[in-house]
Amino acid sequence: MLSPAAVFVILLIIGIAAGILFDRFAGPGWLSRQIGGKNRLLVTSSLIGIAGSFVGYHLAGLLTITGYGALIGAIIGALVVLYGWRMVK
Repeated sequence: MLSPAAVFVILLIIGIAAGILFDRFAGPGWLSRQIGGKNRLLVTSSLIGIAGSFVGYHLAGLLTITGYGALIGAIIGALVVLYGWRMVK
């Protein structure tokens, strides 16, 4: 069993990685172009990815999925929230 601090760091890493990779492959969304303009940073995508990873992890916990399954839930949650953020128009 991982300690809560280790889970926190892993969720941060999952969210940041998902945000950066999603932004690289999917390109900037309409909302991030409006907020950041031409000088936008990857910070917004990383923060949204972190939020999604926490949501996915805790939803997996509510469904009584533990261990690596919860971390996979965090990855899926990060991608779903990033996709939803990108589709907001």
